[in-house]
Amino acid sequence: METQAPDDVETHYSFRQLQDMIAAYLGSDSVPQRFKIITDTSDFFRVDYNDVVMLGGVPYLMRNYTREGRFGLDDEPKYWVRKAIDLKNREAKIIKLVFHEEIEARVGDLVFKCVRSPGKEAAILEMVAGHRNFMQGIAIRDTAGNIVRILDFIQGKRFDELIFKLAGNHEEFFYEHLPGYLAIYGEMVKAIGFLHDQGQKHGDIRRDHILLDRKTGDYRWIDFDYDYYHVANMFGYDLYGLGNILVFLVGGGDITVQQLQAEGSPHLEKLTQEDMNIIFNNRVANIQKIYPYIPDALNYILLHFSNGANLYYENIRQLLEDLDEVHINA
Repeated sequence: METQAPDDVETHYSFRQLQDMIAAYLGSDSVPQRFKIITDTSDFFRVDYNDVVMLGGVPYLMRNYTREGRFGLDDEPKYWVRKAIDLKNREAKIIKLVFHEEIEARVGDLVFKCVRSPGKEAAILEMVAGHRNFMQGIAIRDTAGNIVRILDFIQGKRFDELIFKLAGNHEEFFYEHLPGYLAIYGEMVKAIGFLHDQGQKHGDIRRDHILLDRKTGDYRWIDFDYDYYHVANMFGYDLYGLGNILVFLVGGGDITVQQLQAEGSPHLEKLTQEDMNIIFNNRVANIQKIYPYIPDALNYILLHFSNGANLYYENIRQLLEDLDEVHINA
C-alpha cells in the first residue's frame, strides 16, 4: 500500500486565500467568516462543517457527515465520514477519517471478529484503481500519520432502493426485471472474486454498499474498510454477505415473518426454522415456499444461506457456477 506522505507536498494557504477559493466554488455569500484549518484529523469530532482539512497540499472544505443504516439502525450518523469539496480542483469528494471499531458478527454458530482498517481500505483502493465496479479514490496520511481516504463522490442510487421501486408486484418483477438484475448481481460477484483472487476481501458486503453511478452507468462496491478474521474460511463472511443480497434480490425485498403475519399469509404454516436466513432469522431464505415459480436452480442457491443448509459455498467460483445454471423463462 502506498500513501502520500504528509510532508512531501504540504502547501500552506492563508485564511484569506482559502476564503477566496471557497467563494469561487460556493459564491461570495456562502463564505464562512470563521473556520479551522486542520492538518491533524486524529480527533474527528473536532472537524466541523465549513472547516478546511489540508491533505497532501490540497484544501478540502468540510460539509455534512454522512449517514448509513447498519446493525438494524436507520440513518446512523458516520461522524468520521464527511462530504467535502476539493477547493483546488473544485470537485465533490467523500473524506473518510480514521475510526477504530471492533465488532463480532455471527453467522449461525460461526463468529467473525470484524475491525475497521484504514490501511486495508487504502490497499484495496490502490488495487481497484480504474475498475468499474468499485468506488475510486486515494489514501493520504495527514500530519499525524492517519490514513485518510479521499473518495470520488458517486452521484446515484443504492441498489436496494432500485429494487424497492420495481418490486410492487413480485411475479411481474420476477419475470420482467429479475433476469437483468441477476446479470448485474453476477457482475458484482465477479468483482468480489477479483479481490479474493488477490488475497483481499470486501469485509462489509451489504445491499446498500452497491451504488449505481449515474454518471457512468456502472454499479460500484463502496466501503471496504472492515477486515474480519476466521480460521475456517477467510472469504466466508463475504460469501454470506453476497448470499444475503441474493435472497433480498430474489424476494424483491426482505420477506419477514412479521410481514407474513401482518398479511395473514397462508404460507406461514409451511415455514420451518430451517427455511429462514442463517444470519437474520426472521427473514425467509427458502423463497420457493412463498413464490412457487422460483426455479429449483435458483432456490438451490438460496438454500445455501438458510438455517437448514448442510452445504456452503467456499469460494466465488462455486457461487458463479451455480448462478450460470439459473434460467428464468416467462
